[in-house]
This record gives sequence, C-alpha cells and structure tokens, in this order.
Amino acid sequence: MGAPRKLRRKFSGPGHPWQKARIDEEKALKKEYGLKNKSEIWKHNSKLKNFAKQAKRLVALQGEQAEKEKKQLLERLQKLGLISAGADTEAVLSLTIKDILERRLQTIVYRKGLANSMRQARQYISHAHILVGGKQIKAPGYIVKTEEEPTITFVEASALSNPEHPERQIEKKPEETEEKAEDKKTKKVKKKKRTKKAFKKSAKKQEPRK
Repeated sequence: MGAPRKLRRKFSGPGHPWQKARIDEEKALKKEYGLKNKSEIWKHNSKLKNFAKQAKRLVALQGEQAEKEKKQLLERLQKLGLISAGADTEAVLSLTIKDILERRLQTIVYRKGLANSMRQARQYISHAHILVGGKQIKAPGYIVKTEEEPTITFVEASALSNPEHPERQIEKKPEETEEKAEDKKTKKVKKKKRTKKAFKKSAKKQEPRK
C-alpha cells in the first residue's frame, strides 16, 4: 500500500463569495440543467479557463511545435462538440459555460427524449440505466464526444428500455379553452368580493358602540 496523499481540488471556485450577478446566474444554470450543486458549474468553468489559457499561450507562440499543439487542442474540442470543424483559436476563447453544459451526458439524455426532465435524466445515469458506446456511464457530468452521441441508449436489461414504461410517459395536461379561463377569472373576482364583504362585516361588529 502506497503512502497516503492529500487529495486536492481539480477546480477553482469564484474569487469573491458575494457577487449578486454571478450568484443569480449560477442559480439559474443550476435550475435549468438540473445540477446537484454549484461546484459542478465551477468544475466546468475551470475547464473552460484551461482551454482559453492554452489557446492564448499558443496564439503568442510560433513554430512547428506550437502549430502541432494548436491542431491537437482544436481537434480535441471538435471531438467534444464544443467547436465546429474548421474553427480557430478565436472560437475557443468565445466558449461559454452553456456550451460545455450542453455537452454533459445528463443534458443530452434529456435532449434526446430519453427522460422527461433534467432531474430524471440525472437519476437514470446515476442508477446505471444509460449506455454510451456500449459502456455504462454513471457520471451525469461526463462530456459526450460527437461520435458517442448516437450510441446513447438504455441498458438492454433495464426496464426503462421499454418505451411504454410508465416513467417514460409524459402526462399531457388538457388544453384550457378561453371559456374555462374566463370562468376561472370570474370565480376569482367573485371570491375577492366575498372576502371584502366578510371583512367589512367583521370590522363593523368589532366597532365599539357609543
């Protein structure tokens, strides 16, 4: 058994803890993409910063080695579906947090219609119901390669592989007609009027007699 070592975080958090604009943005992203906590956003932000750092360094360099590293970086990001074919380092610098969140396995499972919500997609992945390229992936934050995207499916032995499974059915709410909407509005107005009348009566009763 080897010597124990201190496990260090592989991402950096925000520089300042109390920034309202950043906190509101993170809250919206967490809700939209069904994330467990904000550290998932920080992990992906750290990846983006690392890509941008590499791109900036390679832009300033010249020579055969620099061109080779630039080509490798662009090919890697193209395989991950973060940039399009033929893109340059400018495209790397313009990447946003949403670009990488859209490539998460959790997001793609939901976008492909295999789950009814982001939270359900996360649950399917965590419970080992999803295959990617014939392999079980249990990490919702796994970044899917473009070549792997068509291979995403349910495990054959899973009950969820059946499209008729109750958990895969979307309950559609009946469309509300204009007449029903108008009736609801009328009922709300009448209820408010009754409440006001009852309040006035109780106020009169409580008034002291002269």
